[in-house]
Amino acid sequence: MKTLHIDLGSRSYDIHIVPGLLDRVGEEIRKVCPKAKRIAIITDTNVEPLYGARVENSLEHAGFDTGLFAGPAGEGAKCATHLAALWEAMMHYGLTRTDAVVALGGGVVGDLAGFAAATILRGVDFIQIPTTLLAQVDSSVGGKVAIDLAAGKNLAGCFWQPKVVLMDPETLNTLDDKTFSDGMAEVIKYGCIADREFFAFLCAHPSRGEIMENIEHVLYTCCDIKRSVVEEDERDTGRRMLLNFGHTLGHAYERSGNYETWTHGQAVAAGMCAAVQLGLDLGVTERGEELRVLTGLLEAFGLPTHIDCGWEDIVKAVGLDKKGEGEDITMILLREIGLAFPKKMSKDGVLQNLKALYRR
Repeated sequence: MKTLHIDLGSRSYDIHIVPGLLDRVGEEIRKVCPKAKRIAIITDTNVEPLYGARVENSLEHAGFDTGLFAGPAGEGAKCATHLAALWEAMMHYGLTRTDAVVALGGGVVGDLAGFAAATILRGVDFIQIPTTLLAQVDSSVGGKVAIDLAAGKNLAGCFWQPKVVLMDPETLNTLDDKTFSDGMAEVIKYGCIADREFFAFLCAHPSRGEIMENIEHVLYTCCDIKRSVVEEDERDTGRRMLLNFGHTLGHAYERSGNYETWTHGQAVAAGMCAAVQLGLDLGVTERGEELRVLTGLLEAFGLPTHIDCGWEDIVKAVGLDKKGEGEDITMILLREIGLAFPKKMSKDGVLQNLKALYRR
């Protein structure tokens, strides 16, 4: 069993990483939600057949009444229409302010359920039970919850920290290879931005089998990096921006494929490569071999290192990026693998450099 504590004062919580934990989530949730009677379990049609009954049984054994709400799988579920339907369903279920919402699934479920929990009845307790690699290493930790708008991804949201994060690494065994690789993009990101030794460890274990043999170490390392960042900058105004390495262009790639062609991890993978090339062009990335090493690791996990994208989508992604301030934007670049830094640039300047990059 591995446990991490996120120290945010009154909003502090623990992350538990325990094989087989899915069958004990009820007792863990009872510890942090002693007054709750009802638990609304938000999941999707992919996860519900796999784990819905197990989680319901555990919660009911701990004395909770449960209501399970399984929405459509995929990014399209993170929309205002589906959120409004979820609000109505939770009210029909009888949820009260002393009850809680559980997110059982990947990043889409966590974002949607978290935003629903933050806004229903002006906020109820929220528990994360992430079942994908991407959710376990990244999106379930840190309290960012959101839905997508037609204008772009994650543009309507808030910060709403969970009461606890319960990770069962055994859920990763049911992922297909594409979904597992999707999460590996975020795993690799953590090595890029903060831990060169961890990046070297990943290079020495370039397969799903090798990662799974060391999965608790991988999950703990990624979550510990995010813990240190979130504790220092909960509201994403400083150091936490480093976690967005590869995401500015990644969001453009996702948008260019209408959030269907490219997964989040695939888009971030190509976005990281573009960010390293941008750093090389600007003369701020110090090691010329960094792009070669990064592309080699991404390719080992079947992730793209370049995505063709319409220029209009790039312009919109830069213009709407949440790291923007007026006419400026903060780009996350690398000095070297293991050392990321924010660089404030004008949006026009970023676009000029990116246009040169895309002409190659």
